Amino acid sequence: MPEAPDDQTQELAGFGYKQELSRRLSTIDLLIYGLIFMVPIAPWAIFGTVFNEAKGMVPLVYIIGLVAMIFTALSYAQMSRAFPIAGSVYSYVGRGLHPKLGFIAGWTILLDYLLVPTLLYVFAAESMSGIFTGVPKWVWVIIFLLINTAINYIGISFTALVNRLFLAAEVIFIIIFVIMAITAIARGIGGATFTTTPLFNPQYFSAPLVATALSIAVLSFLGFDGIATLAEESKGGHKSAGTAMIGGLVIVAIFFISQTWLAGMLVPGKTSFPEDQAGNAFFDIVASVSSHAWQVAFLAMNALAVGIANAVAAQSATSRLLFSMSRDGQLPRFLAHINARNKVPERAILLVAAITLVLGLFFVGQLGLISSLVNFGALTAFLLLHVAVIGYFGVRRRSRNILLHWVAPIIGFAIIGFVLWNAEPAAKIGGIAWLIIGIGVLIYYTRRGIGILPEHRADSDELTADRQV
Repeated sequence: MPEAPDDQTQELAGFGYKQELSRRLSTIDLLIYGLIFMVPIAPWAIFGTVFNEAKGMVPLVYIIGLVAMIFTALSYAQMSRAFPIAGSVYSYVGRGLHPKLGFIAGWTILLDYLLVPTLLYVFAAESMSGIFTGVPKWVWVIIFLLINTAINYIGISFTALVNRLFLAAEVIFIIIFVIMAITAIARGIGGATFTTTPLFNPQYFSAPLVATALSIAVLSFLGFDGIATLAEESKGGHKSAGTAMIGGLVIVAIFFISQTWLAGMLVPGKTSFPEDQAGNAFFDIVASVSSHAWQVAFLAMNALAVGIANAVAAQSATSRLLFSMSRDGQLPRFLAHINARNKVPERAILLVAAITLVLGLFFVGQLGLISSLVNFGALTAFLLLHVAVIGYFGVRRRSRNILLHWVAPIIGFAIIGFVLWNAEPAAKIGGIAWLIIGIGVLIYYTRRGIGILPEHRADSDELTADRQV
């Protein structure tokens, strides 16, 4: 006798979809996934760069970054409860505003999702080249790519296990660094001393300075939104994704702020690093308070965390976005194919791997350009997300929750808009070119008469009307 469908399967059917992906992830799994995607040790690789831009006030940048992104997380939480389906901002904007705007949102964030794995492999290759100087960087790109594609192909349960193992390893290294730093500060090694200057230095503080540094630091927070792409693989109910997104953002911010504050106290009186030392500034600090062996260990941990754990999460999110858009007919439908045994979108996973291979080999050594393009794609989609919250809850549902459905998205829109406006010119040019291509694709599908979203009737909207965080 066939098993009766559960509430989440029935709910998914109400949106016009059938349960194809494996629904095995708990809220804790989603939280861990988000943490891995954002990488608790992310500040290690960009500490010197942000330090120079912020005149030493790196933890302040991350505090402001948390405030900036929390409004976006709140908007994601609202829409993920209303529409607990894969596709993330593509589905939210498409169903909250209009299907064509949903396509634009999905297309812009696709720029982020397609380039993030590339960015991670380039980051990891840079770290590994510092350990194994004789191995070309492109070799590391291929090695990491093969490992991660295999992990994603095996299935979501195995991916969740890998996430747990790597998160544990990263936390252990963070604890080691905290012990090293506190010991050095207590002993005054290299002049290290307790100070709040890294949190706020009135001598150098200015709004333009923070805005410039924030545009770099925002990259570290990107990834919490990837949790929404796993909505159809979550067994925690419609609140699960939103809870994991907000919780993950706060937890990872605590990691970022504490590590960079301690690192700042280990270089008292310093407001910049020489340009040729900025890339490895954090690891040089580790060596100064411990040993060269520990410096190599931290470099290796950074490379593995970024090149495997973070990249696994990024490829997973990208494949789910492709799956969601293709089953709605907005990308070639063959990408919506689900492996019958592993319950994963195998063709989307393999396509992401192929694209990443080409881009990874092409962009090796061009970290700045990739980072800027990634930011542009994500931030543009976030703008549409905030509008969707207002449009769906504030206008269509006439919500009385003014704080969450009007004030928060308006503030979030203003913050994201400010950061996007101050993005690098190259990122704007590349992002606008990508957007123009997307509009062309949209026109092509529209003229062919292909539906943007499957029919979802008023009754499915009624099921979501009262879901408010």
